[in-house]
Amino acid sequence: MKHLFFGGIHPKYNKEMSTTVTEFQTIVPQQVVIPMQQHIGAPCKPLVAVGDRVLRGQKIGDGEGLCVPVHASVSGTVIAIEQRPHTSGRMVTAVVIENDRKDETIEEHGCDLPLEQLDPDAVLHTIREAGIVGMGGAAFPGDVKALSSMGKIDTLIANACECEPYITADDSLLRTEPELVLEGMLILRQILKPERLVLAIEDNKSVAIEKIQGMRKDFPGIEVFVLPTMYPQGAEKQLVQSVTGREVPPGQLPSSVGCAVFNVSTFAAICRAVRLGRSLTERIVTVSGEAIAKPQNFVVRIGTPLHDLIEVAGGLNEKTERVISGGPMMGIAQNDLSAPVIKATNSVLCLLKDVNGAAENPVCLRCGKCVAVCPMRLQPLYLYRFTNAGRVDELERLNLLDCMECGSCAFTCPGKLPLVERFRAGKVMLKEAKSR
Repeated sequence: MKHLFFGGIHPKYNKEMSTTVTEFQTIVPQQVVIPMQQHIGAPCKPLVAVGDRVLRGQKIGDGEGLCVPVHASVSGTVIAIEQRPHTSGRMVTAVVIENDRKDETIEEHGCDLPLEQLDPDAVLHTIREAGIVGMGGAAFPGDVKALSSMGKIDTLIANACECEPYITADDSLLRTEPELVLEGMLILRQILKPERLVLAIEDNKSVAIEKIQGMRKDFPGIEVFVLPTMYPQGAEKQLVQSVTGREVPPGQLPSSVGCAVFNVSTFAAICRAVRLGRSLTERIVTVSGEAIAKPQNFVVRIGTPLHDLIEVAGGLNEKTERVISGGPMMGIAQNDLSAPVIKATNSVLCLLKDVNGAAENPVCLRCGKCVAVCPMRLQPLYLYRFTNAGRVDELERLNLLDCMECGSCAFTCPGKLPLVERFRAGKVMLKEAKSR
């Protein structure tokens, strides 16, 4: 039974732009820039020095605590370890490798044991050592998320909704290599022991749905749950509600209602790590938008500068107004195209105009449209007002920290208020107040 979440919007999706090219081109640049910060948590410390020769798949950074390692995505020589631009807009420590074009890889040791013989601790260790994070954008360490779900969930959900406009990276993965996703689901099911295993996908991905349905007999126990297309259907809490009817309480995680959600690209990475012994050194990236010459999906080595990727896609229109890492709703505008593709980069959008840009003189019309579409049942108009007034007490009372910055409110606002921008500022105010 399907359960609709509250709110949501129906933007123009523009998915067809990047699916006309069906054969992936692999992008391997002359230099890769591997940031030591590609996940939520503590940054890695470099394990190599300038002048070292490295192999593809070699661990070049690691750390303690909430941290996963990073690996070289090409073979070659480390030519710099320095501060470089990051898609977050910050400068972070990165290892720069000059590609020797030999693509020599470390020795890979996969596991071909039957599912029932897989050791949970060994699988979790493999997921960590492969550097796997949430690849839908959150970039939370995969092993930590799996470990925190053990013994707490009855439903494991593979998120194939990919609800942001333009992006088709996950859709392309399911069209071309669905077996990696399905095998990854079975591997994690063996570890987490849920009663129910669900692949949730929006109904605008008919080719992928048909492909998966045709393979279900080879991957028993997987439900394919087709959901109506709506943004933000792929948000974790909304997806849990759509699939199970359970609402995640404010401030809680899906595990609090017995669910765990992983992106389909994450499941594919888990399969490659466990079965092939392969670290996360590349991913599918959608390059799309009205300002790019040849929109399509590419297999991209981690660390590829955005300008290299854009150049292979035919280059930018001279009237380009904005380049975004991620989707138009939640992505981050880029002011330096030397920033590299990281593990969480699912899309690079090149737009002729800012879809959700604020007006020069934004005015709240008190129409209430933002309240009607907020999937978290918040009150954006009051959150905006109290943020501007510095009313931290009211921001906490109105649960600002539950805002997932999906942009639905900004999209629907006729007054073009900079809502998400102000909510981010309000969260900073809240955190600063709590730290005093």
